[in-house]
Amino acid sequence: MLAVDHVLVPVLDLDIAAAEIESRYGLSSVEGGRHPAWGTANRIVPLGDSYLELVAVVDRETAAQAAFGRWIAGATHGRPLGWAVRTGAIDAVGRRLGLTVVPGSRTTPGGASITWRSAGMKVAALEPALPFFIQWTDGKAHPGATPVRHPGGPARVNLVSLAGDPARILAWLGDHALPLAVTTGPSRLLAVLLTQGDRDFAFEIQAARRSNVNDE
Repeated sequence: MLAVDHVLVPVLDLDIAAAEIESRYGLSSVEGGRHPAWGTANRIVPLGDSYLELVAVVDRETAAQAAFGRWIAGATHGRPLGWAVRTGAIDAVGRRLGLTVVPGSRTTPGGASITWRSAGMKVAALEPALPFFIQWTDGKAHPGATPVRHPGGPARVNLVSLAGDPARILAWLGDHALPLAVTTGPSRLLAVLLTQGDRDFAFEIQAARRSNVNDE
């Protein structure tokens, strides 16, 4: 079984982005921590069984040497960039698609290590309609379940809108019941729609939007 795990939203400044989404959408975020091997850091917007990951480059030298860091550094900031689906069988996914399963981690502000295994990130960076796959370490709380009070009320992912080759996306995912809308076109994550109370909205951030970390 697959589930939408999280959506990547690259930003230039985590604190500025957090302030904007709280004032604009009534969504709170929590500090996630740093990815030492990727040169990035994040904040988490918990949405129950999924989350939005605000992610910024904080070490340009390290980011330049890491596939994930380069992906974030070269992105248009403030718009959903990519997405991940959660699986309980990452090794089987890797075998089916011929992908290498790799470990990942981040260090929380309190010094704890959050760990997972993932597959397909390099492909997802090249074809953003395709998600990468993730399996969290057993016994660890999912980031989406982090306790938080959203001023606008609880929210959840309602729909992930994609452009791409529908057959390619289906072959990549296999059997699934994910909330997707797919249109034919160049591979791209078009939007993530959230539901909060009685309203639906497409999520994006407008503050300080620039497209290259070297513009700092």
